[in-house]
Amino acid sequence: MTGERESITTVMANGGRPPGSCREIKIIDTTLRDAHQSLWATRMRTEHIVQMAPDFDKVGFEQVDLVAPIQFDVAVRYLKEDPWERVRLAHQYAPNSTFRALIRSKNIAAFDFLADDVIEAWVESLYKNGFRVIGSFDGLNDVDNIAPGLIRAKELGASTFGAVSFSESPVHTDELFVSKAIELIEKADVDAIMLKDAAGLLTPDRIRTLVPALKAVIGDRSLEIHSHCLTGLAPLVYLEAVELGADALHTSIAPMANGAAQPSTQDIVSDLRALGYVVNVDDERIETISQQLIAIAEAEGKPVGHPVAYNGLHFMHQLPGGMLSNFHSQLATAGLSHRFTELLYEVARVREELAFPIMITPFAQFVGTQAVMNVISGERYKIVPNEIKKYALGYYGELLGPIDPDVLEKIISNGSSTIALEPSPIAPMLPGLRERYPDEGIDLLLLRAMFAGTQVDEMIRTVKAGGNPDEVYGPILGLVKSLYAKSSTGTQSLTVGDLQIRINKGETENAA
Repeated sequence: MTGERESITTVMANGGRPPGSCREIKIIDTTLRDAHQSLWATRMRTEHIVQMAPDFDKVGFEQVDLVAPIQFDVAVRYLKEDPWERVRLAHQYAPNSTFRALIRSKNIAAFDFLADDVIEAWVESLYKNGFRVIGSFDGLNDVDNIAPGLIRAKELGASTFGAVSFSESPVHTDELFVSKAIELIEKADVDAIMLKDAAGLLTPDRIRTLVPALKAVIGDRSLEIHSHCLTGLAPLVYLEAVELGADALHTSIAPMANGAAQPSTQDIVSDLRALGYVVNVDDERIETISQQLIAIAEAEGKPVGHPVAYNGLHFMHQLPGGMLSNFHSQLATAGLSHRFTELLYEVARVREELAFPIMITPFAQFVGTQAVMNVISGERYKIVPNEIKKYALGYYGELLGPIDPDVLEKIISNGSSTIALEPSPIAPMLPGLRERYPDEGIDLLLLRAMFAGTQVDEMIRTVKAGGNPDEVYGPILGLVKSLYAKSSTGTQSLTVGDLQIRINKGETENAA
């Protein structure tokens, strides 16, 4: 082997490092946030989290990632749960855990930017509801979009992290990412830098140059590595990153790991210890949570993560895992399922023409929608969504490169004429909401700022009525059926909180 430093694979093959020769590596758990976002379409419910929270409280994770904007979105629109109540219950049932919250630029759960008063109030509500670690990311790595929220979080007393969102393209160089980390420190004085690889694009070769470059400029701040297993490389990337000085890794507990989710906590911890690193987590508690996740998945028919094979095409389209299934559905509805691969190539082409936006919310959705319209309509950029025109005109921040001139002309010509060529300042939103809903607190007003129509009202009605029957009773019935199917003779039983389900063949008894 050549080179000054042995690779991880060589070190592992040689039996690892002597015990105790290396430092402690922190584990930031993503099971309750990004893992089910990646594998269950964000359908983990509050009852699931409450059920597992006492065990999470005793594992010893450095932090537990609990919410990003999509957890609020799905809770309100689909689960009909109060996401703020979920946050409060998680803190109640795991009082010793350090939960963290992630903010998405200035649009939080919407696609369009929200007024500054909403962003500031959002940070304040996160802190008021228990979060002491708050971070933010922007799909264009435009630090000016996220610095004000991070500054406000620090003023309140929270520890903060700024995300450097990773992507592969001619404009996404190590020098760019280093400059963004420096900017986050200079403008927001963040306590940690999170290298955020939402599309699972990091490779061992790239991490070998990027981690040392970031560590050289962030001082004693923690460097966190966050990736997904979409190309199968993330576990090796994690181990290489640690060898190069990374301080914390984002992992999820199997079976809510691998696939589109993060590397498995169990596997990463085992490998780190084999290399001589100290990882202070309770393996038995992790296994208890793993069994709970298996039971939920089996009872409710939810998928679990599996390792995936390397796929080079992924580096061209760079789509997050959840969008691929949506594309299958969209094309099937249009009778164009046979054009799926063509669509992936079109996504790559659109992204290049639009100056290589990072395929992360909301820009992954913008690029993907434009590609679908190009394929279905048969004429590229004949139909232009409002968000694409706004993106091209700089409504969402400074682009990292020029848009293809011919494409830009089509976007401006074919996009909505109601969109001004220059964005205007956004007027404060909260005064009007307070006037319309004088009896509601700030938490509900913030939800109303993000969700149009009657969505918040429907959520409130459902919560008052005792829950969403489709999301609550359906899974319970599925659990009963699962227990019944497993019971050939004798009795099967399960206790969840105050609910006990006991199945005798031919008899179902439900006792509180």
